[in-house]
Amino acid sequence: MSKTSYKIVLLPGDGIGPEVTHAAVKVLDRASALHGIKLDYTTYRAGADYYRETGKSMDETEMAALADAHAILLGAMGLPSIRKPDGTEIAPQIDIREKYGLVASLRPCKYFPGVPSRIQADKVDMLVIRELTEGLFAGRHDPIPESNESMSDRLVITRQGCEKLFKVAFEQARFRRKTYGTPGHVTLLDKANVLRSNAFMRKVFDEVAQRYPDVQTDRIYIDAGSMMFVTQPERFDVVVTENVFGDITSEIGAGVVGGLGVAPSADVNDEMAVFQPSHGTAPDIAGQGLANPVAMILSAVMMLDWLSGKHDDVRCAQAAASLREAVAQVLKSGPKTRDIGGQASTEEVTAAIVEQLGAASNQGAQHG
Repeated sequence: MSKTSYKIVLLPGDGIGPEVTHAAVKVLDRASALHGIKLDYTTYRAGADYYRETGKSMDETEMAALADAHAILLGAMGLPSIRKPDGTEIAPQIDIREKYGLVASLRPCKYFPGVPSRIQADKVDMLVIRELTEGLFAGRHDPIPESNESMSDRLVITRQGCEKLFKVAFEQARFRRKTYGTPGHVTLLDKANVLRSNAFMRKVFDEVAQRYPDVQTDRIYIDAGSMMFVTQPERFDVVVTENVFGDITSEIGAGVVGGLGVAPSADVNDEMAVFQPSHGTAPDIAGQGLANPVAMILSAVMMLDWLSGKHDDVRCAQAAASLREAVAQVLKSGPKTRDIGGQASTEEVTAAIVEQLGAASNQGAQHG
């Protein structure tokens, strides 16, 4: 059921995170006003800077309050210069995934005309789905043995985790086919020829696939599939894989379509979602107005689509479509930031997208 207003939590984070979050809010405000949507924002601090001040990556009360939000927008978190005693970076985004069981990361890799790419393929439109809580991240909190000779990480694949993950993949294939006209196809990337855990993962995939006879499937080894991301990216629709494999292949996919500056993502389960750009905090350019806001803005588009689906709200779907088209037009004609061949600032790109939203709305009203 449509809501009179949606509660959105903002987690701007570190580095360029606050800058791109501010940009996303500006375009969301414009899109929501045009389509009669009310978004109520609450901002919480989390990340490396917060850890430096408090010794915690996020306040426990505010972490618990995330459950009450309709959606969460996260800028970027972590700084290489600030680390835990074990040497790892501060990553509350991972803590959120684990606390709330966000089983899958949805990472669209779509080519937009006007974005420079080293790959000669102009119709790339795939969705990489990365498992989030198992795989090689399963032992993240295991006790560390006192040894200067060896170290190991635990890889775990469970039936429950796989079934949740593959349900997301097949449902996304159906959604994309209905909404965007994509093929409705799911490819599993694994290493089932060597790793017993991956052979088990493939077995569960085959079982879940039988429940979706309308969705075609492939199973490809991760090494060959990674090569195909570069040589045949247009062959993929929905790709699903283990945690670390998905972390790597989603960035390959982003590179194919022009880089992390145009790569959004969403961490989801059936009830909750965190939307964030795939890029990091880029502390070397923070505060200089050089950050590309497009990945964060496209993550906001994903948020609107999510709200539309969860609450049967056609206004959110319309806002998502108009904002996606506005981004596409600006990427095609400019202005663009330096990472994708332009010279514009974060603010200039944001303003252009806001202006494009207004222009499209006025044109639609005149035609109506």
